Amino acid sequence: MNDQYPDTRDAPWPLVLALVEDDRLLREEIEVHLRAHGFEVHAANSAPGLDDLNARIAFDLYLIDLNLPGENGLSLCRRVRQSRPDAGIVIMTARVALNDRIAGYKQGGADLYMTKPVSPDELVLVLQNLGRRLKQSHTAKEWSLSLRDRTLLGPDQDLKLRLTSKEKTILLALVQAKDNTLESGVLCDLFADEDDDALMSKHALEELIARLRKKFKSIQVAGDEPAIKSVWGVGYQLCVRIKFVH
Repeated sequence: MNDQYPDTRDAPWPLVLALVEDDRLLREEIEVHLRAHGFEVHAANSAPGLDDLNARIAFDLYLIDLNLPGENGLSLCRRVRQSRPDAGIVIMTARVALNDRIAGYKQGGADLYMTKPVSPDELVLVLQNLGRRLKQSHTAKEWSLSLRDRTLLGPDQDLKLRLTSKEKTILLALVQAKDNTLESGVLCDLFADEDDDALMSKHALEELIARLRKKFKSIQVAGDEPAIKSVWGVGYQLCVRIKFVH
């Protein structure tokens, strides 16, 4: 890649992109090029690397290679699609066979499948257009969660809730979980790295969920189902649609 490309910085909003590529030189070239065209890029070289990023960053788009060390890109795409059905996924790979392309769409849930070498201009336009479509498809009934300032905006876009750090962590985990459901033990483990003298207990988790439910209810319409419900024998499920904003 080189820098002699037209300026195509017309993204509909600052797009936050996860780049997963194990080739260091190619990863760095792509990262520099996309940042030069207005993307906020966070790069990883493996599936575990992306998992670490997902725990603290809300991504609009994912650009994923298939040939990754450990968990392959197809499996990773499948997991991303299950946890983030509203995100954009682009596969960029050297695999050109038709059965690989079909698997990328059918099994990986990719929006687009691009084969290397990819034109830098085309890559920028593909990602910008996908981001534009995603923005237009957002529904009015979604809540908006800002990870940056820890606020939750109601579907009517006129009432905002201020969240604690723990409440934000809980919502981020539930939004990205399969079926928006997590076991109580998993939710307690989210706070295992904190400096507290003891891990979060089930009782403390119940109190945290109760406070979060109360915040949701304060701006929900009368008769709306609870935003978070208990799943007997399992844990908790998020019952409202939440999108990430920046």
